Amino acid sequence: MKIFVFTSFIVCLVTIIYPIEIFADTALDVYMNDFYSKSNEATRILKEIEDTLKEGSRKKVCSRQREAARLGILANKSLIKAFEIEGAIPPMQAIKASQQRWESILNEC
Repeated sequence: MKIFVFTSFIVCLVTIIYPIEIFADTALDVYMNDFYSKSNEATRILKEIEDTLKEGSRKKVCSRQREAARLGILANKSLIKAFEIEGAIPPMQAIKASQQRWESILNEC
């Protein structure tokens, strides 16, 4: 009985002194998740526009195209921020090419 009480006391003491770390999202995770979600949403919108145009309808194409472009631009900003947090050099040539593509989509409509 004494061993059980002593063991329970030690377990409680260790639990209080060394609490289990909560695995929360880091800033890098937040920006990467933001990048992926916005990028995927923009791509999904462009696919829907493509399907709509194949059906012969031009209903709300420009407004949806602008929305996709804005999401794409915001996704690029999140990606740059994630690289900065990580302390790595972002692939600026690829990011600039993507940025120009999204800006052309935004401005063409």
